Amino acid sequence: MTSMLATKAARRRSVTFSVLIVISLLLMAFSSNPALRDVQSGIGYAFRPIQGALDDVAGGAASIGTALIEIDRLRVDNSAMHAENERLAAENARLLALGRENELLTGLLQLRAGFEYETVATSVIMRESSEFRRVVGLDKGTDDGIEIGDVVIAGGGALVGRVTEVGPDSATVVLLTDASSTVIGQLSGTAAIGEVVGELGGVLVMQQIDSSETVGVGEEVVTAGIELGGGVRSPYPKGLLVGQVVDVRRDPNDVVQTAYLQPAAELDKLEYVLVILDYEGGLPPLEEQPVDCSGDEGTLPEGEEPCAEPTPTPTATPGPSAP
Repeated sequence: MTSMLATKAARRRSVTFSVLIVISLLLMAFSSNPALRDVQSGIGYAFRPIQGALDDVAGGAASIGTALIEIDRLRVDNSAMHAENERLAAENARLLALGRENELLTGLLQLRAGFEYETVATSVIMRESSEFRRVVGLDKGTDDGIEIGDVVIAGGGALVGRVTEVGPDSATVVLLTDASSTVIGQLSGTAAIGEVVGELGGVLVMQQIDSSETVGVGEEVVTAGIELGGGVRSPYPKGLLVGQVVDVRRDPNDVVQTAYLQPAAELDKLEYVLVILDYEGGLPPLEEQPVDCSGDEGTLPEGEEPCAEPTPTPTATPGPSAP
């Protein structure tokens, strides 16, 4: 039984091998047939446009895929460049601010080094500019020696105003342009004097200038620093820059003229200022004021202060008698 099965399997293998040989011979015979080759060529020619179109579609799809990848890469690069540009812009702004701050502080230090008065540098931490009030706040006060009445200046020795309120670590300064401010100014060219007062809108007006004086546009005005007898002197030191003449109004029939000034300091943009600590303006302290020694009770304080000459009482001069 086993031998019979083996014989059948061998016979099937022989038949299969024979069939494959026959098929191979037939294929070889057909492939060498010119007619068959013509048919194959015709079929290939007929399908060539379709094959070209399929190739184009495949190429286009590949190009679209490549383009999408490139667009995504460019988008990522653009986002990175945008972030870098913002970082560089912020850094540039920071460096510009530091440079401007350094320039301002350097100017104040140079002014302080060559100034004849003792000063303290301080920052402006508050500003108020309205129709009725123009003040700034400082970040130093009595703890740093600042007192009410101290004069405040900016870079270049430009006058800013005076301290009107002070606390341990803060102070309030009324600006020149405040309506309550009055400074005796002096023209740099002719030495003519006048009252410089603040007006709405941040303008300075120099009033009561003698009409005989010539006032030129562009001329600088400084503090007059007038000193009177008895130790009385101006609230402001002499020679501080107040402003520059931008316009002059003169009435031919008036004995005085008026000049309009541009403040020397940019009062609306103040960041750092100097406060003068050791200038004593106005009336001297009570213990230093001269006394009247003409009476029995008149005494010299500590034997050092001068006596004031009493003002003579005016007497009426008799006029000519009526006939």
